[in-house]
Amino acid sequence: MACQQSRYHSFSSASRLQPRPSGVTIDESFLTEDKSTQNRKLLQKRRTLPGQFSMGGHLSPWPTYTSGQTILQNRKPCSDDYRKRVGSCQQHPFHTAKPRYLEELENYLRKELLLLDLGTDSTQELRLQPYREIFEFFIEDFKTYKPLPHQREKIRALEPLKAKLVTVNEDCNERILAMRAEEKYEISLLKKEKMNLLKLIDKKNEEKISLQSEVTKLRKNLAEEYLHYLSERDARKILIADLNELRYQREDMSLAQSPGIWGEDPVKLTLALTMTRQDLTRTQMELNTMKANFGDVVPRRDFEMQEKTNKHLQEQLDTLRASYEEVRKEHEILMQLHMSTLKERDQFFSELQEIQRTSTPRPDWTKCKDVVAGGPDRWQMLAEGKNSDQLVDVLLEEIGSGLLREKDFFPGLGYGEAIPAFLRFDGLVENKKPSKKDVVNLLKDAWKERLAEEQKETFPDFFFNFLEHRFGPSDAMAWAYTIFENIKIFHSNEVMSQFYAVLMGKRSENVYVTQKETVAQLLKEMTNADSQNEGLLTMEQFNTVLKSTFPLKTEEQIQELMEAGGWHLSSSNADLLNYRSLFMEDEEGQSEPFVQKLWEQYMDEKDEYLRQLKQELGIELHEEVTLPKLRGGLMTIDPSLDKQTVNTYMSQAFQLPESEMPEEGDEKEEAVVEILQTALERLQVIDIRRVGPREPEPAS
Repeated sequence: MACQQSRYHSFSSASRLQPRPSGVTIDESFLTEDKSTQNRKLLQKRRTLPGQFSMGGHLSPWPTYTSGQTILQNRKPCSDDYRKRVGSCQQHPFHTAKPRYLEELENYLRKELLLLDLGTDSTQELRLQPYREIFEFFIEDFKTYKPLPHQREKIRALEPLKAKLVTVNEDCNERILAMRAEEKYEISLLKKEKMNLLKLIDKKNEEKISLQSEVTKLRKNLAEEYLHYLSERDARKILIADLNELRYQREDMSLAQSPGIWGEDPVKLTLALTMTRQDLTRTQMELNTMKANFGDVVPRRDFEMQEKTNKHLQEQLDTLRASYEEVRKEHEILMQLHMSTLKERDQFFSELQEIQRTSTPRPDWTKCKDVVAGGPDRWQMLAEGKNSDQLVDVLLEEIGSGLLREKDFFPGLGYGEAIPAFLRFDGLVENKKPSKKDVVNLLKDAWKERLAEEQKETFPDFFFNFLEHRFGPSDAMAWAYTIFENIKIFHSNEVMSQFYAVLMGKRSENVYVTQKETVAQLLKEMTNADSQNEGLLTMEQFNTVLKSTFPLKTEEQIQELMEAGGWHLSSSNADLLNYRSLFMEDEEGQSEPFVQKLWEQYMDEKDEYLRQLKQELGIELHEEVTLPKLRGGLMTIDPSLDKQTVNTYMSQAFQLPESEMPEEGDEKEEAVVEILQTALERLQVIDIRRVGPREPEPAS
C-alpha cells in the first residue's frame, strides 16, 4: 500500500512539475523535423500500440480522493530500487481501479523508459522523449486542449498582418498630413481673399458716399442756376421794354426837331412811319407771344448740357447700385463660406488632435541609406524628388531585387486555367539571376522580333516561343519565370512595366507600337527642320515642330513639352537645343524626361477622353449601356472618327468580332449591352485617342 501511494504521489508531482512538451529538447533529429513530420511519426507510433489510446468519447470515472496519487516515482527505470518497488507494488494490487486509458498510458511509458539506453551522455534528454509522446497522446484525445497547437499556428500566421497594418497606418498618416497642408493653404488663401473683399467693400462704400454728396451739390447748384435764369429773364423783358420806349421817344423828337430831313415829300415819310409802326406793333406782338410761350424754356444748349450731365450721373448711380448689390451678395456668400470654413477648421482641429494622439511618427527615410546596396550616394540618387509613396516603391524594388538574388529556384504555379500559358509548370524552376540590364536588353530584343514581322499568335505565346528559340526548350521555362518575376517587381522601369502590362493583357501591344511610332515621327520632323543637319534647333523651330506634329495639344501641353526638353519661358530664342539628346535612353532603358512627358500626356489624354465619353452618356458606372448609345457618345465627343475606328472601339468594348458587329440602324443593336464600367475598362486597354476637335471647324 505504501508502494502504491508513493507511485501515485510520484506521478502527481511529475505531472505538476513537467514543463510544456513543445519547449523541451528531446532528440536533435526529431526537433529538426517540421510539425507535419512530427505529427505523422506520432500517429504512426500510435497505430503500433495495442490501442487503445482512444477514449471513445468519454473518460472512466476516477475517485477524487486519489488525486494525489501517481503512477511512477522519480526513479531511474533500470535501477534495483525501481525494480524492487515495482515488484512490491505488483504484490499489493490497487484497491481503487484506475481508468483504462491511464493504465495504457502508464504501460506505454514504462515500456519506453525500460527500452532507453541510459549509458549515453544524453540520458536526460532521452528520458523526456516518452513523456513528450504521452503528453501528445493526452492532448490529442482531450478536445479541450487540442486546439492549442492550432492557435499557436494561427498566431504565427497573423504576424504578417500586423506588419501590413503598420504600413496601412503609415499611408493613412501621410494622406492626413497632406490633406492638412492643403487645407491650411486653402484657409490662408480664403482669409486673404476675405480681407481683400472687405477692403473693396469699404472702398465702394466711400465712393458711394462721395457720389451721393456730389449729386446733392449738383442739385443745389441746378436750383440756384434756375432762379438766376428766371431773374435774368424778367430783367431782360424790362430792359427790352425800356429800350423800345426810348427808341420811340427819340424818333418822335427827331421828327419834330428836323422836319426837312426827309426831303420834300412828307406824305411819303408819313406813310413810311405808319408802315414802320405797324411792323413794330406786329413784331412786338410776336415778341410778346414768344415770351409768353417760351418764357419758362431754357436754352437748348444748356438743356442738352444739363441732360447729358444728368444722364451721366444716373448711369454712375445705376452702376454703383449694381456694384453695391453684387458686393453685398458676395459679402453674404463670403460670410456663409467663412462660417462653414470655421466649422471645418474646428472639425479638422479636433481630427488633428485625435490623430496626433493616436498617430505614429513619420518614418525617417535617412535610415535607409545604410541598408540599401550602394550606400548613401545611391540612396540619395534613388530618393531624389520622390514622395513617401514613391520611396516605398523604391524600397519594395530594392527588397524584391535582393530576394530575387537570394532565390535559387522558383516554385511552379501549376497548370490551372488562371495561370498564364508561359508559366504553366509543376515543380521547381531555376532562377537564372540576370542583371537588370540583361533583362532590359532581352525585352528589347523580344520587341524587335515582334515588330519585325506580323505575328498571328498571341503575345504570351510569342514570348514563350521567343525564349525557346533564344535559350532552347530546356531553359525556356526557367527564363520565363525569371523574367516574369523581374518585370513584376521593377514598376519604375519603363521597358519592364510596359512589357508586363502587355504580357498580362492590361494594355494592348498597339499602345506600345503607336507610342514608338509617334516618337519616331517626331524625331523625323525635327530632323527635317534641321536644315544644316547639325542636330540643333532654335526655340521657335522646336515649338513649330511640336505644334505641327500634335495639332490637338493645348498651349499648356506644348509648354510642358518644351520645359521637359530644357526650355522655359525665360529662355532666349537665340539658344539652341540638341534635339537628338531628347530621345536617348540609358543602359536600363530609361527615357529622357521629354519622352516620359509625352507618355504621361498620352495617358492623361486617354483618361480625359473616356471621362468625356462617360459624361456624354450621362449614366452611372454600374448601369448598362447599349451599342447604339455608346457609338453615339463617341461620335458626339469626337465627330472626326471614321466608321472603321468606331467599329474597332465597339468590338473591344463589347468583346464582339468586327465581322459580327450589327450594322448601324439594325434592330439587333439594342440587344448588345454591357456594364459601362466594364466597357470603359476594356477601352482603356487599347490605343484610344482623339482624332479631331470636339466641334468641327466651319468650312471656309
